[in-house]
Amino acid sequence: MKKITAIIKPHKLDEVRSALSEIDVKGMTVCEVKGFGRQKGHVELYRGSEYTVDFVLKTKLEIVVDSDRVDTVIDTIINAARTNKIGDGKIFVSDVIQTVRIRTGEQGNDAI
Repeated sequence: MKKITAIIKPHKLDEVRSALSEIDVKGMTVCEVKGFGRQKGHVELYRGSEYTVDFVLKTKLEIVVDSDRVDTVIDTIINAARTNKIGDGKIFVSDVIQTVRIRTGEQGNDAI
């Protein structure tokens, strides 16, 4: 099993969720996060005054899938989240050693 962590632009969340539903991804965890990458924030104007926004608002998705579905899920996220502008985000993939469904005690792939 693998955990896919995707950092995307907040306004792309609905498109990504819909696209993942179409390929039968059953669940995900979503968090609002702040951070910066190569952008290093940006300058905004408010009532005539400039101020620097050091951290950019993003949305973080965490999805656990069978190892053989990783490439499909990644491609789906990329296609739905891409705007071809700086700050589109990143995707990280890591191993999941154990999964347990608390309610039933199911483990492994059955708990996804």
